[in-house]
Amino acid sequence: MPATALSSDLMVKYEPVIGLEVHVQLLTATKAFCGCANQFGSAPNTNVCPVCLGLPGALPVLNAKAVEYATLASLALNCQVRERSIFARKNYFYPDLPKGYQISQFDKPIAEHGWIDVPTADGTMKRIGITRLHMEEDAGKSLHDGFADSATRTYLDLNRCGTPLAEIVSEPDIRTPDEAFEYLTRLKEILLYTGVSDCNMEEGSLRCDANVSVRPRGQEKFGAKVEVKNVNSFRFIRAALEYEIERQIEVIESGGRIVQETRLWNAGEGRTYSMRSKEQAHDYRYFPEPDLPALIVSPELLAEAKRKLPELPEARRARMIAAYELNEKDAHALTVSREFADRFEAAAKTAKSPRRVANLLLSELGGRLKALGLEQEQSPVSMAGVVMAADLLDENAISSKQLKQLLDICFEKGEDFPAVYEREKPQQISDAGAIEKAIDEVIAANPKQVEQYRAGKKTVAGFFVGQVMKAMKGQANPALLNELVTKKLDA
Repeated sequence: MPATALSSDLMVKYEPVIGLEVHVQLLTATKAFCGCANQFGSAPNTNVCPVCLGLPGALPVLNAKAVEYATLASLALNCQVRERSIFARKNYFYPDLPKGYQISQFDKPIAEHGWIDVPTADGTMKRIGITRLHMEEDAGKSLHDGFADSATRTYLDLNRCGTPLAEIVSEPDIRTPDEAFEYLTRLKEILLYTGVSDCNMEEGSLRCDANVSVRPRGQEKFGAKVEVKNVNSFRFIRAALEYEIERQIEVIESGGRIVQETRLWNAGEGRTYSMRSKEQAHDYRYFPEPDLPALIVSPELLAEAKRKLPELPEARRARMIAAYELNEKDAHALTVSREFADRFEAAAKTAKSPRRVANLLLSELGGRLKALGLEQEQSPVSMAGVVMAADLLDENAISSKQLKQLLDICFEKGEDFPAVYEREKPQQISDAGAIEKAIDEVIAANPKQVEQYRAGKKTVAGFFVGQVMKAMKGQANPALLNELVTKKLDA
């Protein structure tokens, strides 16, 4: 961050304007214009052919699955899908772009005019516009470190050349780094729900560049725009925007001028550095791709994409809150991934109390998994085991304490709940006579606490419940125990 944090008055004086460009690799088996495998992690320069290497005479053939995925993503983002779109050549020189141009879309993209609703700081929802979603191919990858001679040489891995991309460009509607974070979070959720991409930022299948400027609050004209690149997590994007907003305000307040440029984010130092001036950048010289015909999204293809469009996260949360009596926080946690939400709903339909299933998943299992650094799918307790545990609690067959003990065993031994329960078989005592006997013994042994209770200190009842539960080795039915303790003490 800048050396001196700006005063709140200056932060109020200026308004940030943020737009995001997100590149998403589509999860097709093969590349956009050839039959090479679209696969991360292969040995360098093995998933290549004359088409993606741009060798003379090689002609591109459009991947139909990539079109299907781009259409599906467009619909999920509320975009208007064009019936006719055009591919273009985006010309620029870079070592990892062997053709010397990138097949993309320019003035006639596949989809335009979409939106995503995001929550804001005051609890309301804000609509962030999406200018366009267009299709293009990815470039290769330049490797600048990791080799003995990296100080003097750059290595090229061209496996990524030709990977199908959807580029999603937002309107400059975002006003805070937090809004940018929420927009990206919801965008990723939506794309994962559709299945068009795995959105793995570590593998580069989701990459984001941020355009940010500041202007005096109330001014209509935008300030000079700075593009921030090389940001590999949503958390870092928020941090980079916070830094860049403060930097720009500081420059303006000191009498300087913001230069339109591209800057790189350095996560280690928590700051951006100038990479190149946009004012001196060359024109990409787009022109129609002569080797590809116009892309026609037929009414049949559009109808099929609409049929395949799943229930999206926000709609699903609203429905689950109503159907299962969940609070908003739990509904959000259960719907972060489509697969997890599907598993929960399948389990909820078989359980006596879906809400109890949700509580066990998010609290008892979630807490243990987080402590061990595990994901939900790595839990030793299956969804069927969670349903069984929830039903046993619902029937008062086991107490909450007994359940915790059983789950501890499940995680310690890596066993599912049904097997552990059958072996351990804890019994909850619901015999009123047996519980009353134990209560009488505890009351007789603690006359001072009885006197305190009857003098008006009603919280002392918890002491007696605890002592009886200890005497009965945690097997007393909690509801019945509390009822009988109060009855005995009030007698």
